Amino acid sequence: MRSLGVFLPRFFLCLIAREKHPLAISLAIVFALTALPHGAVAQTSIDARIRAEKEKAAQIQARLQSKRAELGTVTLRYNDLQHQLGETNAAIGVVNGRIGDLQTQADSTQRKIDWNTVQLDAAKKSLALHDELLKRRLVNIYENGDLSYLNVLISVRSFSEFVERWEDLRLLIAANERAIRARKAAEQRVASVEADLERTRLQLAAQQEEQQQARSQLDSLASERANLVELAGQQRRHVAAQVAEMEDLSAAEEAELESLIRERERELEAQRRAAGISGGVESAGGPGSFSWPVTGTITSPFGWRSNPFGGSPEFHQGLDIAAPTGTTVAAAAGGTVIMAQWYGGYGNYILIDHGGGYSTGYGHLSAIYVSSGQTVTRGQAIGAVGSTGQSTGPHLHFEVRINGKPVDPAPRLH
Repeated sequence: MRSLGVFLPRFFLCLIAREKHPLAISLAIVFALTALPHGAVAQTSIDARIRAEKEKAAQIQARLQSKRAELGTVTLRYNDLQHQLGETNAAIGVVNGRIGDLQTQADSTQRKIDWNTVQLDAAKKSLALHDELLKRRLVNIYENGDLSYLNVLISVRSFSEFVERWEDLRLLIAANERAIRARKAAEQRVASVEADLERTRLQLAAQQEEQQQARSQLDSLASERANLVELAGQQRRHVAAQVAEMEDLSAAEEAELESLIRERERELEAQRRAAGISGGVESAGGPGSFSWPVTGTITSPFGWRSNPFGGSPEFHQGLDIAAPTGTTVAAAAGGTVIMAQWYGGYGNYILIDHGGGYSTGYGHLSAIYVSSGQTVTRGQAIGAVGSTGQSTGPHLHFEVRINGKPVDPAPRLH
């Protein structure tokens, strides 16, 4: 005798085929839904939620990547403006130094002018005195005749004394003439030096004026650039705040996705136990032991690091292993692929569930060789090294997670 479970579906199918009765169609749909295993319905619901969270997280990651790029651009502009401002301030310092040197030279020149002016005044007074004496002497000769020299000569008592006095008078007259010529020459020299110094003073004054104008222009430029630096700094802080906000949002979405993945892993583990299949990572050195997914150099370890794209430090959730683009990436352990798609900043990303709460992630791939739901074995080729998503060069981002939480892969690899 056939069971009711076999008979009823056929009965409703007959009604649908013959009568196309609405009630029959509705009852058939209800029966079909209730006839599905409970685990399959729940699994479908979780998968849908995971897909939705993946899409949401990918959108946030894309926006975050764009905003980080904007932050990088703003930071470069801020640094460039800071550099320009520094150059302007340095130029102002050079100009100030030149102005100081010119002022020192001007002060020295002015002191020389003052001293030569004193000398010139003394020479003029001496010359004026000699001129006055000469004028008086000429007037005296004109009015009374030149009796002084004659009297000196007449009063002599001998020819030899006459010759001696005549020579003395000649020397005296010559000395007076030389003194007058020397005073005139000194006056000309002092006047010439004073003229040279005055020209120098005027040149220094012109240079000082030129340097003052240059400093005024540089001061205006420095003020303008300081304002630009302040505006760029404000913009950088604003974008950095947006990046931090989006990072928090991305972290929240990732936590939600991890929660859903853990829920799915628990259900898969329950199904394995129900089917009599033992869970946990396959033996290869003990529980939680993984093979190297690719051969290369670790360029960024697990933990806190400087953000390679600028901004605040970030927590690196895996290992970055450098390798040429196209290098084969192997599964670190056997398991079930639960994600094989583009995943925001991870680029092309594969997530494998190994059971027992363990999972591994592979990011920035240039190619994906597996699909979601596929079973893979340890060492199986699952993708190729690339630089997709938020990446600075070809490498594999490798993660190990326990119950959805990232842990340091290094001590678990061998």
